[in-house]
Amino acid sequence: MRLLIDTSQVTFTVGREAQPKTDQNGVQRVERNTNIPMWSVQLVAMDDGGAEVITVTVAAPQPPKVPIGSLVTPVALQAIPWAQNGRNGVAFRATDIKTVTGSKSGSGASTS
Repeated sequence: MRLLIDTSQVTFTVGREAQPKTDQNGVQRVERNTNIPMWSVQLVAMDDGGAEVITVTVAAPQPPKVPIGSLVTPVALQAIPWAQNGRNGVAFRATDIKTVTGSKSGSGASTS
């Protein structure tokens, strides 16, 4: 089941650039059906209630080009509940992470 997250009221900032998502042996993970490499991007998600740091996984041939501190939008962000060996949590996955260009925030300088 895909649990898509409504991100319309959330601002995302890159906390750490994309890194290969690796297994316990340090080998980069690949998507099961497509064999496309997987990348992890740390995002700071902020809304009216505060901020939370999340790690979002993206499958792509190349890592998303999102510099630290940039405002971004995770595309089709989904929450994936998991449980393993008595532990549980939520993993986050997106189809892409795109840099926000100028118009979302009204505090930037105009580039016209």
